[in-house]
Amino acid sequence: MYKILIVEDENSSAQFLSDILINIDPENIILGILPSIKETVKWLEGNKADLIFMDVELSDGLCFNIFEETKITTPIIFTTAYNKFAIKAFEFNSIAYLLKPVSKENIEYYLAKLDSLRSFYNVDIVNFLTSLKQEDTKYRKRFLIQYADKLVTVETDDIAFFYILDNNVFFKTFNGECYPLELSLNNLEAMLNPEKFFRINRKYIINCNAIRSMKSWSRNRVKIHLVGLPDETDDTIVSMYNTSAFKKWLNS
Repeated sequence: MYKILIVEDENSSAQFLSDILINIDPENIILGILPSIKETVKWLEGNKADLIFMDVELSDGLCFNIFEETKITTPIIFTTAYNKFAIKAFEFNSIAYLLKPVSKENIEYYLAKLDSLRSFYNVDIVNFLTSLKQEDTKYRKRFLIQYADKLVTVETDDIAFFYILDNNVFFKTFNGECYPLELSLNNLEAMLNPEKFFRINRKYIINCNAIRSMKSWSRNRVKIHLVGLPDETDDTIVSMYNTSAFKKWLNS
Protein backbone atom coordinates (compact mmCIF):
# COMPACT_ATOMS: atom_id res chain seq x y z
CA MET A 1 0.00 0.00 0.00
CA TYR A 2 1.29 3.45 -0.93
CA LYS A 3 0.20 7.02 -0.26
CA ILE A 4 0.56 8.47 -3.74
CA LEU A 5 0.64 12.00 -5.13
CA ILE A 6 -0.18 12.45 -8.83
CA VAL A 7 1.25 15.52 -10.56
CA GLU A 8 -0.52 15.72 -13.91
CA ASP A 9 -2.24 18.55 -15.79
CA GLU A 10 -4.42 16.39 -18.03
CA ASN A 11 -7.56 15.35 -16.16
CA SER A 12 -8.15 12.23 -18.26
CA SER A 13 -4.55 11.01 -17.81
CA ALA A 14 -4.65 11.69 -14.07
CA GLN A 15 -7.92 9.82 -13.61
CA PHE A 16 -6.70 6.93 -15.76
CA LEU A 17 -3.55 6.64 -13.65
CA SER A 18 -5.52 6.90 -10.42
CA ASP A 19 -7.88 4.12 -11.54
CA ILE A 20 -4.95 1.84 -12.41
CA LEU A 21 -3.29 2.40 -9.04
CA ILE A 22 -6.48 1.60 -7.12
CA ASN A 23 -7.10 -1.41 -9.34
CA ILE A 24 -3.61 -2.76 -8.65
CA ASP A 25 -4.09 -2.36 -4.89
CA PRO A 26 -7.38 -1.03 -3.45
CA GLU A 27 -5.46 0.02 -0.35
CA ASN A 28 -3.39 2.55 -2.32
CA ILE A 29 -4.33 6.08 -1.28
CA ILE A 30 -4.35 8.92 -3.82
CA LEU A 31 -3.39 11.95 -1.75
CA GLY A 32 -4.12 14.42 -4.50
CA ILE A 33 -3.92 15.32 -8.18
CA LEU A 34 -2.02 18.54 -8.89
CA PRO A 35 -1.73 20.19 -12.32
CA SER A 36 1.04 22.73 -11.84
CA ILE A 37 4.50 23.50 -10.47
CA LYS A 38 3.11 26.15 -8.13
CA GLU A 39 0.48 23.90 -6.55
CA THR A 40 2.90 20.98 -6.24
CA VAL A 41 5.55 23.05 -4.46
CA LYS A 42 2.93 24.41 -2.07
CA TRP A 43 1.60 20.91 -1.34
CA LEU A 44 5.06 19.44 -0.76
CA GLU A 45 5.94 22.14 1.76
CA GLY A 46 3.35 20.77 4.17
CA ASN A 47 2.71 17.17 3.10
CA LYS A 48 4.53 13.91 2.35
CA ALA A 49 3.84 11.02 0.02
CA ASP A 50 5.33 7.53 -0.25
CA LEU A 51 5.50 7.82 -4.03
CA ILE A 52 4.96 10.52 -6.65
CA PHE A 53 3.82 10.02 -10.23
CA MET A 54 4.94 13.16 -12.05
CA ASP A 55 4.21 14.31 -15.58
CA VAL A 56 7.20 16.14 -17.06
CA GLU A 57 5.29 18.87 -18.87
CA LEU A 58 2.84 20.68 -16.60
CA SER A 59 0.48 23.58 -17.13
CA ASP A 60 3.08 26.16 -16.01
CA GLY A 61 6.33 24.58 -17.23
CA LEU A 62 8.60 21.55 -16.90
CA CYS A 63 8.30 19.65 -13.61
CA PHE A 64 12.05 19.94 -13.03
CA ASN A 65 11.42 23.49 -11.82
CA ILE A 66 9.73 21.95 -8.78
CA PHE A 67 13.12 20.67 -7.62
CA GLU A 68 14.48 24.23 -7.76
CA GLU A 69 11.81 25.40 -5.31
CA THR A 70 11.73 22.58 -2.75
CA LYS A 71 13.73 19.52 -1.76
CA ILE A 72 12.17 16.16 -2.62
CA THR A 73 13.39 12.82 -1.26
CA THR A 74 10.30 10.85 -2.26
CA PRO A 75 10.73 8.22 -5.02
CA ILE A 76 9.33 9.46 -8.33
CA ILE A 77 7.94 7.75 -11.41
CA PHE A 78 8.03 10.25 -14.26
CA THR A 79 5.44 10.06 -17.04
CA THR A 80 5.59 11.88 -20.37
CA ALA A 81 4.65 11.67 -24.02
CA TYR A 82 8.29 12.20 -25.04
CA ASN A 83 11.53 10.37 -24.29
CA LYS A 84 13.79 13.44 -24.67
CA PHE A 85 13.65 14.18 -20.93
CA ALA A 86 14.75 10.72 -19.77
CA ILE A 87 18.36 11.60 -18.93
CA LYS A 88 17.28 14.76 -17.12
CA ALA A 89 14.71 12.83 -15.09
CA PHE A 90 17.32 10.48 -13.67
CA GLU A 91 19.17 13.40 -12.09
CA PHE A 92 16.41 13.29 -9.49
CA ASN A 93 14.76 10.54 -7.38
CA SER A 94 13.53 8.62 -10.38
CA ILE A 95 12.85 4.90 -10.21
CA ALA A 96 11.15 4.87 -13.63
CA TYR A 97 10.47 6.95 -16.72
CA LEU A 98 7.27 5.86 -18.44
CA LEU A 99 6.08 6.96 -21.86
CA LYS A 100 2.38 7.68 -22.25
CA PRO A 101 0.02 6.01 -22.53
CA VAL A 102 1.19 4.19 -19.40
CA SER A 103 0.08 0.62 -18.95
CA LYS A 104 -1.05 -1.28 -15.90
CA GLU A 105 1.70 -3.85 -16.52
CA ASN A 106 4.45 -1.20 -16.43
CA ILE A 107 3.11 0.36 -13.27
CA GLU A 108 2.77 -3.02 -11.57
CA TYR A 109 6.38 -3.80 -12.49
CA TYR A 110 7.78 -0.62 -10.94
CA LEU A 111 5.61 -0.83 -7.85
CA ALA A 112 6.97 -4.34 -7.36
CA LYS A 113 10.47 -2.96 -7.84
CA LEU A 114 9.81 -0.38 -5.14
CA ASP A 115 8.38 -3.10 -2.88
CA SER A 116 11.50 -5.20 -3.31
CA LEU A 117 13.77 -2.28 -2.41
CA ARG A 118 11.81 -1.61 0.76
CA SER A 119 11.77 -5.29 1.68
CA PHE A 120 15.41 -5.97 0.88
CA TYR A 121 16.79 -3.07 2.86
CA ASN A 122 14.10 -3.31 5.55
CA VAL A 123 14.00 0.49 5.76
CA ASP A 124 11.77 3.22 4.48
CA ILE A 125 12.68 3.72 0.82
CA VAL A 126 12.81 7.50 1.26
CA ASN A 127 15.48 7.17 3.94
CA PHE A 128 17.28 4.61 1.80
CA LEU A 129 17.44 6.92 -1.22
CA THR A 130 18.61 9.75 1.01
CA SER A 131 21.35 7.62 2.52
CA LEU A 132 22.58 6.59 -0.92
CA LYS A 133 23.04 10.24 -1.83
CA GLN A 134 24.87 11.00 1.40
CA GLU A 135 27.13 7.95 1.49
CA ASP A 136 30.74 8.56 0.48
CA THR A 137 29.84 11.91 -1.07
CA LYS A 138 32.80 13.68 -2.60
CA TYR A 139 32.18 17.33 -3.21
CA ARG A 140 33.83 19.41 -5.89
CA LYS A 141 37.12 20.93 -4.69
CA ARG A 142 37.93 23.06 -7.72
CA PHE A 143 36.78 23.99 -11.20
CA LEU A 144 38.87 24.07 -14.37
CA ILE A 145 37.75 27.00 -16.49
CA GLN A 146 38.65 27.69 -20.10
CA TYR A 147 38.02 31.07 -21.65
CA ALA A 148 39.61 32.33 -24.85
CA ASP A 149 42.94 30.48 -25.00
CA LYS A 150 43.50 30.36 -21.22
CA LEU A 151 42.93 27.67 -18.61
CA VAL A 152 42.30 28.63 -15.00
CA THR A 153 41.65 26.54 -11.89
CA VAL A 154 39.49 28.03 -9.18
CA GLU A 155 39.16 26.52 -5.71
CA THR A 156 35.53 25.97 -4.74
CA ASP A 157 36.07 27.66 -1.36
CA ASP A 158 37.15 30.82 -3.24
CA ILE A 159 33.75 31.08 -4.97
CA ALA A 160 31.30 33.54 -3.41
CA PHE A 161 28.26 32.53 -5.45
CA PHE A 162 26.99 30.88 -8.62
CA TYR A 163 24.29 32.63 -10.63
CA ILE A 164 22.25 32.63 -13.83
CA LEU A 165 22.46 35.55 -16.25
CA ASP A 166 20.72 35.51 -19.64
CA ASN A 167 20.14 31.75 -19.29
CA ASN A 168 23.85 31.08 -18.75
CA VAL A 169 25.57 30.02 -15.52
CA PHE A 170 28.49 31.99 -14.05
CA PHE A 171 30.28 32.21 -10.73
CA LYS A 172 31.98 35.07 -8.95
CA THR A 173 34.96 34.69 -6.64
CA PHE A 174 35.64 36.60 -3.44
CA ASN A 175 38.28 38.49 -5.44
CA GLY A 176 35.61 39.75 -7.83
CA GLU A 177 36.53 37.56 -10.80
CA CYS A 178 33.68 36.16 -12.90
CA TYR A 179 33.78 32.99 -14.99
CA PRO A 180 31.23 31.06 -17.07
CA LEU A 181 30.33 27.43 -16.36
CA GLU A 182 28.78 24.84 -18.66
CA LEU A 183 26.76 23.34 -15.80
CA SER A 184 23.23 23.92 -14.57
CA LEU A 185 22.53 25.07 -11.03
CA ASN A 186 20.75 21.75 -10.50
CA ASN A 187 23.94 19.87 -11.35
CA LEU A 188 26.02 22.20 -9.20
CA GLU A 189 23.82 21.60 -6.16
CA ALA A 190 24.83 17.95 -6.14
CA MET A 191 28.54 18.83 -6.50
CA LEU A 192 28.78 21.41 -3.74
CA ASN A 193 29.18 20.82 -0.02
CA PRO A 194 25.76 21.67 1.49
CA GLU A 195 27.43 22.83 4.68
CA LYS A 196 28.98 25.72 2.73
CA PHE A 197 26.63 26.34 -0.22
CA PHE A 198 22.88 26.89 -0.40
CA ARG A 199 20.45 27.33 -3.30
CA ILE A 200 18.46 30.39 -2.23
CA ASN A 201 16.28 30.66 -5.36
CA ARG A 202 16.20 29.79 -9.06
CA LYS A 203 19.09 32.12 -9.87
CA TYR A 204 21.61 31.83 -7.03
CA ILE A 205 23.67 29.32 -5.07
CA ILE A 206 25.62 31.16 -2.39
CA ASN A 207 28.60 30.50 -0.16
CA CYS A 208 27.77 31.13 3.51
CA ASN A 209 30.92 33.27 3.78
CA ALA A 210 29.66 35.57 1.02
CA ILE A 211 26.81 36.94 3.14
CA ARG A 212 27.48 40.53 4.22
CA SER A 213 24.11 41.14 5.83
CA MET A 214 20.47 40.05 5.74
CA LYS A 215 17.08 41.57 6.46
CA SER A 216 13.49 40.42 6.63
CA TRP A 217 11.52 40.83 3.42
CA SER A 218 7.89 40.59 2.39
CA ARG A 219 5.98 37.26 2.53
CA ASN A 220 8.31 35.88 5.21
CA ARG A 221 11.31 35.97 2.89
CA VAL A 222 14.89 37.07 3.49
CA LYS A 223 16.91 39.51 1.42
CA ILE A 224 20.64 38.83 1.36
CA HIS A 225 23.40 41.32 0.68
CA LEU A 226 26.29 39.45 -0.91
CA VAL A 227 29.96 40.25 -1.30
CA GLY A 228 30.49 41.66 -4.77
CA LEU A 229 26.88 42.69 -5.43
CA PRO A 230 25.16 46.06 -4.95
CA ASP A 231 22.64 46.20 -2.12
CA GLU A 232 19.81 47.32 -4.41
CA THR A 233 19.66 44.06 -6.36
CA ASP A 234 16.51 42.02 -5.75
CA ASP A 235 17.92 38.81 -7.27
CA THR A 236 19.26 37.59 -3.92
CA ILE A 237 15.95 37.26 -2.09
CA VAL A 238 15.48 33.78 -0.63
CA SER A 239 12.37 32.24 -2.17
CA MET A 240 9.49 31.75 0.25
CA TYR A 241 9.72 28.00 -0.32
CA ASN A 242 13.38 27.95 0.74
CA THR A 243 13.22 30.37 3.67
CA SER A 244 12.68 27.76 6.39
CA ALA A 245 15.47 25.50 5.09
CA PHE A 246 17.74 28.52 4.66
CA LYS A 247 17.34 29.54 8.31
CA LYS A 248 18.02 25.99 9.44
CA TRP A 249 21.13 25.95 7.23
CA LEU A 250 22.43 29.13 8.84
CA ASN A 251 21.67 27.76 12.30
CA SER A 252 23.28 24.36 11.77
